[in-house]
Amino acid sequence: MSAYEVPQPILNSPFREPQEHWHIVEGEDPEKRPGRRPAMYFYRDPKVKPEKEYGTVAGTAIELKLVNRIRTQVKKWRLDGYPGVTRTTSELLQWWQREGRDKRLFFAQLDAVETVIFLAEARADFRQGIDVPQEELSKDKQAQGFAAFRRYACKMATGSGKTTVMGMVAAWSILNKVNDRSDARFSDVVLVVCPNVTIKNRLRELDPEEGEASLYRTRDLVPSHLMPLLTQGRVLVTNWHVFELQSTQTGGISARVTKAGVEVRTKETITIGPKSTTARGTRYLTLDDLYRQAAAGLLTILGEEREQDGALKKVTVESRRYVESDAAFVNRILGREVGGKQNILVMNDEAHHAYRIARDERDEDEEDLFGEVEEADDFFKEATVWVEGLDRIHKHRGINFCLDVSATPYFLGRVGQDTNRPFPWVVSDFGLIDAIESGLVKIPQLAVRDTTGKEIPGYFNIWHWMLPQLSPAERGGKKANPKPEAILKYAHHPIAMLGGLWEKEREDWSVNREDPRPPVFILVCKNTQIAKVLYEWLAEDKAPTGIPPVKIEGFRNKGGQYTIRVDSKVVRESDSGETKNDEVRWMRFTLDTVGRQSWPSDRVGRPIYPEGFKELAEKLRRPDSPPGRDVRCIVSVGMLTEGWDCNTVTHIIGLRPFMSQLLCEQVVGRGLRRASYELGPDERLTEEVAKVFGVPFEVIPFKASPQGQPKPTVKRFHVHALPSKAYYEIKFPRVEGYTQAIRDKITVDWDRVPSLVLDPGRIPPEVEVKGLHSTLQGKLTLGGPGRRDTVSLEELRAKCRLQEVVFDLATALTRSYAAQPTCRVPIHRLFPQLVRIVGRFIDQKVEAPPPTSTKDVLLSPYYGWAIERLLPHVHGDTTVGEVPEVPRYEATRGPGSTADVDFWTGREVREVTKSHLNYVVADTLQWEQSAAYVLDTHPNVDAFVKNSGLGFAIPYLDNGLMHDYVPDFIVRLKHTQSHHLLLEIKGFDPREDVKRAAAERWVAAVNADGAHGTWGYVLVKKISDLSRVLTDA
Repeated sequence: MSAYEVPQPILNSPFREPQEHWHIVEGEDPEKRPGRRPAMYFYRDPKVKPEKEYGTVAGTAIELKLVNRIRTQVKKWRLDGYPGVTRTTSELLQWWQREGRDKRLFFAQLDAVETVIFLAEARADFRQGIDVPQEELSKDKQAQGFAAFRRYACKMATGSGKTTVMGMVAAWSILNKVNDRSDARFSDVVLVVCPNVTIKNRLRELDPEEGEASLYRTRDLVPSHLMPLLTQGRVLVTNWHVFELQSTQTGGISARVTKAGVEVRTKETITIGPKSTTARGTRYLTLDDLYRQAAAGLLTILGEEREQDGALKKVTVESRRYVESDAAFVNRILGREVGGKQNILVMNDEAHHAYRIARDERDEDEEDLFGEVEEADDFFKEATVWVEGLDRIHKHRGINFCLDVSATPYFLGRVGQDTNRPFPWVVSDFGLIDAIESGLVKIPQLAVRDTTGKEIPGYFNIWHWMLPQLSPAERGGKKANPKPEAILKYAHHPIAMLGGLWEKEREDWSVNREDPRPPVFILVCKNTQIAKVLYEWLAEDKAPTGIPPVKIEGFRNKGGQYTIRVDSKVVRESDSGETKNDEVRWMRFTLDTVGRQSWPSDRVGRPIYPEGFKELAEKLRRPDSPPGRDVRCIVSVGMLTEGWDCNTVTHIIGLRPFMSQLLCEQVVGRGLRRASYELGPDERLTEEVAKVFGVPFEVIPFKASPQGQPKPTVKRFHVHALPSKAYYEIKFPRVEGYTQAIRDKITVDWDRVPSLVLDPGRIPPEVEVKGLHSTLQGKLTLGGPGRRDTVSLEELRAKCRLQEVVFDLATALTRSYAAQPTCRVPIHRLFPQLVRIVGRFIDQKVEAPPPTSTKDVLLSPYYGWAIERLLPHVHGDTTVGEVPEVPRYEATRGPGSTADVDFWTGREVREVTKSHLNYVVADTLQWEQSAAYVLDTHPNVDAFVKNSGLGFAIPYLDNGLMHDYVPDFIVRLKHTQSHHLLLEIKGFDPREDVKRAAAERWVAAVNADGAHGTWGYVLVKKISDLSRVLTDA
C-alpha cells in the first residue's frame, strides 16, 4: 500500500450521524478528521477559460452557509429532545428511531426529515437568524397575481432513500393535520410531482390507500394504529406533463374552429417547410397550413422574409390559442376527491427539473451539455411548465410549502450567473462523498493515472482525450459533431478494457452468486448517430470500415436481447406515459426492468404488473416476465431516465462532453445503487464499486477563447516566378493515386513499410482507478481513501491468440485488396499470401513496448493503422512477371511548374540564385534558411525550389483519411536535366515513417512510368549532412 492510500473509504455507520470524514489536500497524506464534513459545493466560473484548448479550470469549494447553520441548530434541537413539536410529531420521531427497529432508517433520511420538521415546528429561539430565501418572481408574474411560495430543498445522494423521506414527510404532515385541522403548518393534501411515468408508477406506494402495500407499512414509517388516520389524507402522484394547459378549441387547423376558454397570444417565427413539425427548436409549417391557421384566426402574420425568387421563407406571427382557465386547471390536477381544500403540501421529486428560467436565449455550449438541441429545449420547457403549474396551484389553492428532493439541486442553465450553482433554498445536504463514507452507495472508481503520464488521464475525460486526435474532417467543425466511426476508433480501447473486466465479472457472478442477474454495462453517447453505430458494433457485430469486431461476446444479441439502445426520443416520448407507439412503450418497460428478476407480488403471490404492461405483452405476443431481466449492456443518449433503480450496474463509459457537475453526478448516479445492504460486525456496510471511464466528475471543461491584444500588422512579400530566371524552372507530375494489374502473386517492399509503434503514451492500455474523492479544488486525487485498482487489457488478451490477430487482419486486407478493380487474384489464392505477409508484419514491424502487447493490434485505432501501413506496399511481384505499380495522374491538370507560383506571405523570405522564384520562404526559425544557402551554393545543384505555394504534394493514407505530404524542397541535379530529388529537412515528426513510405512509393511509381525523368527521395535530419547528401546523390 502506498503512502497515499488509506485502508477504509467507508468510515461511518449508515444509521448514525457521521463521526469522521476524510480531508484531502493535493500532495499531502489524507487526514481523517473528527465530525461531519461541512456542507459545501464545488464551483467553476463559466466565464473563466482554461489556458489551453480542452484544458480544465480549477474549482473553488464554497461553503453552504445556510445548510451548516441549520445543521448546527438541528443538532442542538435534537439533543434537547425536539422542543416545540406536537405530540404527533414526537410519536413519529420516536417510532422512526426506536431501539430494535427491523427496518432501520438511514441517518441521511432522518437528517432531511428532521430539518423539514425543524423549520416548521422548532421553538423560535432555535430558528433565530435562519432565513430561507424565496424565489424572485418577474414583474409580469406579479402583475398577473402570482406570488412566490416557500421552497425547501433536501440534497440527497442517489441511493440514499429519497422516496422514504417523501413518505415520512407526507405522514408527518397528514397525521398532524388530521389531529388538528386548525393548524396551518400542516396539510392533509400532498401533491407529489415527478419527471416521468417510471417514477410515477414507483411512487404509487406513497398513497396511503395502498394499505399494507404502501411505503408507510413496508418501510414501517407509520404504526398500524395510525394508518386509519393517515388514510383521511390524500397523496396525489403525478408527472409534470399534466401541468401543460389543455386546449379548449376544437376543429384543429380547419377554418371552422370553435373558440372557448382563455385566449393566449405569443409571438414567434415560423419557417416554411415541406411538412408541419417542430425540430431543433424551430417551428415549421407548410404554406397550406399557414394560410389555414391564418384564416381560422389562430395566427396573424406580422412580417415576412422571402427568398430571392420571391418564395416565402419565414414569417413572424402572433399565434392565438385557447386553453383551459387556471381554475379549471387546478380542478383537473387535484380532482374531485380533494374538493376545494387549500394549503397544499407539494413535493418535487428530482427537483432540479423545476426552476424558473431567467431567459429564453440558449446558453453557449448548451448542445454539448444536453447532447442534442431538442434535449435542451425539452429540459427548459419542462422546467417552465412544471413551475408555472405550481404557480397556478398556489394562486388558487395556496401551497403550504414545496419540498424539493434531488441529488443535484442545481441550476443547469438559462439563469445567468447562477448557472452551475445550487438552489439558494437548499436546507440540508447529504451528498455523494458523505454517502460513500457512510457506505450508502457504491464507490465510483474513476481514472486517476495512466501510461500517458499526463496530469489528467485520458480515460478520465474520454471526449476531451479523443477530440484533439481527430482530423478536422473527423471532428465535424468547431461545434465538434464528430463522425461516429472516428469516435469508435478511439473508444475501442477503453471499451475493450472495461468490457474485459465486465466479462470476467459476469463469469464470477454466474459461479459465485445465487442471483442469476448479469452485471450491467452502460455507455452514454453524445447523440443518436454515435449510439447507433456503437449499438450495431456491440450487439449486431456490424463493424464500420477500418474497425475490428468488438470481441465481447456477452454483448451480442445472439439468442436474446442482451444489448439495447435507448434514444432520447424514446425516453422523451414515453416519459408522459401517453405514447401510442407499441415498440416505444415496450422499450420503456424493458429499460425500467433492467436488473429486475421478477415482478413484485401482492399478499397472495400474484405478480403486480406495471399499468398497461400485461395488455401490451399479450398484444405483441411476448413473455410477461420483466423484459429487461437479461439486459447486459445499455447504449444510451443522455443520462437514461431518472428514477431508474437498477442496482446491478458495474461499469459506465461516457462518450460525450460533460459541461456540468450535475450531469456528471447524474450519469455516475446510474451506477451507484447498492446490490446488498448486509452489515458487517462493525455496523458498517461493505464496499461495492462501479468502474467509470469518461465521466469527469468535479471537472468542468470549457473551450478556450482568444486572449490578449490583436497582433500588429506584419510586412507581406509577393512570391512569384521571374521570367528572367526561366532556366531554373522545375516541372513535376501531379499524382493522385496508383494502379497496378495483379494476376497471381503479390509481394511487399518491406524496406518501405513503416513500423507500427503501439504507443502507451498516446493510447493508454493500462489505467489506475480509485474511489471518487476530491481535493478542495474539486480535483480527483490519487491520495484519497480506498484501494487503487488497475484496469488493463489482460482479460481480453487472455482470450485472444496471436494467430487470431493475423487471420483477422488478413481477412480485412483481403476484402480491401480484392475490391480493387485491378486485382484479378482469386480470393482463395490471395488470402494465404496475405496471411504470411501479415504474420511477418506483426513479427517484424509491430513494436509493442510494455505495458502494450502485440495482440493490441486487434483493437482500434491500431487495427486500422496496421491496414494503412500494409495496404499501399502490397503489390504484384515483378520478379515473376507481374507489371510494376504506376501513377494515376490528375486528369484535368497537366504537370505542375514553378512558373505557376504566385502568392503573398507574411513569413521571413530570402533571395537566392538557383531558383525560378524571387524568394525562398522560411517556415522555421533557421532550418530552411540554412538549407537554402547550401542548395544555392552546392556545385551538384542545378536548380531548386522551396515547396511553398507550389502545389506539389504526395497523397497518403493515415488514420483513415487521405493526407497530402509536402516535402520541403524539389532539387534538380546536374547529372542530367531529368534527375530530380525530393528533399525533406526535418526534426522529430510522429508521422515520419508513414510520410517516408509514401514518398518512396511515389518515387518508385513515377520512375516505373518513366515519362517524367528520374526521381529520388532523401530525408536529412542534420543540416551538416546536407552537403554530403547532395554530393553523393
